[in-house]
Amino acid sequence: MSSWMIIGIVAVTFVVMEGVAWATHKYVMHGFLWHLHSDHHKKDHYGFLERNDSFFLIFAVPSMCLFLVGSFQGLHTPWLWIGLGILIYGIAYFFVHEVFIHQRIKWLRNTNSPYFLGIRKAHKIHHKHLGKEDGECFGMLWVPLKYFREARKTLAQQPKR
Repeated sequence: MSSWMIIGIVAVTFVVMEGVAWATHKYVMHGFLWHLHSDHHKKDHYGFLERNDSFFLIFAVPSMCLFLVGSFQGLHTPWLWIGLGILIYGIAYFFVHEVFIHQRIKWLRNTNSPYFLGIRKAHKIHHKHLGKEDGECFGMLWVPLKYFREARKTLAQQPKR
């Protein structure tokens, strides 16, 4: 398997994971596993961990299984590289959602990027709904364009330093 094919498999898997994450968030987290996700929508959190953090494990299992299968079959099969794409998406999720948006770790606090400000705004809109119904903006890396446009407009109105 060529290097370009491996990079392509990892990249396509990463992109597909945004759709998987969106659907899981909308239909599973706001559906039959709401009891695990509901504490994430509460204003007051008790402690550093939430029940919602169990989704890290739920999403990690397919990646780990694919790494395991891929390690037995060798580098010429796609399973290892699909597992890597899922892992990289999980790392991106951690930094964007947990660190940047929710500030659970105090890094990456400020930005002048319309992209990141748009993501943060869409996530705030998602969290204005405290129940499992009537939600919106279920994506993490790709949200409706209006939030990126709003962020760009807000940045343009700020005084230059």
